[in-house]
Amino acid sequence: MTDPPVTLTTPFTQADLEPLRTGDSVLLSGAVFAARDAAHARMAHAIAAGQPLPFDPEGQVIYFVGPTPARPGHAIGSAGPTTATRMDPYSPLLIERGLRGMIGKGRRGPEVRAAMLTHGCVYFGAIEGTAALLARRVLKAEIVAYPDLETEAVRRLEVVDFPVMVVNDLQGGDLYEEGPQQWRRPRHPSRSTA
Repeated sequence: MTDPPVTLTTPFTQADLEPLRTGDSVLLSGAVFAARDAAHARMAHAIAAGQPLPFDPEGQVIYFVGPTPARPGHAIGSAGPTTATRMDPYSPLLIERGLRGMIGKGRRGPEVRAAMLTHGCVYFGAIEGTAALLARRVLKAEIVAYPDLETEAVRRLEVVDFPVMVVNDLQGGDLYEEGPQQWRRPRHPSRSTA
């Protein structure tokens, strides 16, 4: 029997995230910012130039997604996770400025994991292949920066019970390493055919 999902509402403090462990199911509610690689590159440029960011990352969560256009009556179109390694060159800059959570798919690089441990940030995985279902958890979406990037513009999403899983926790856990170890079967000695 599995534990019930943890419910969390953004923005987060580090204390909110400390009880989480890799493999925990989480239902997120509140504001989540949607941004992909092009928007991350612009935010990195803004930081380097000493310019303000389009939102204050303190306590916030970024979802690596470029949603499709919304159908009538919906906040956004399909909203499946993007491969997180595309954001690896930029993520530490935002984590250093108080970002508390990231949502994507796939592993994170060593520099990102080190920044998460140092500054208190968790990486959540969203389930690939469920883009239409995830979009139903988004109640409202508004572009807050870089509208010329169209689907890759920075959006503020209002989500309710958005399902994610903890991939990297504040203790250094990594689900991509621990998961296979947990389920690996012991090797059986080969039988002699003599």
